[in-house]
Amino acid sequence: MPSGSGAVSGDVPIETVWSILEAANELGDTQTVDACRRVIDANLCGGTPVQSDLNAIAAFFA
Repeated sequence: MPSGSGAVSGDVPIETVWSILEAANELGDTQTVDACRRVIDANLCGGTPVQSDLNAIAAFFA
C-alpha cells in the first residue's frame, strides 16, 4: 500500500480504497476489486474516478 495521502472524489481517503481493495480481494468480490483498481488508477494518473465505481466501493460496507 502506498504511503502517500490523498482523497478521491467524495472525500474518501485513498488509503481507505486500498483497504477495501484488500478486503474485497480476500472475499473474492471481483466487482469491488475491479472498482477499487479503477479508482486507484484514476488517482495515480491524476484523473477523476467515475461515480459508479465510488458507489460500488461505498456499498462494500453497506
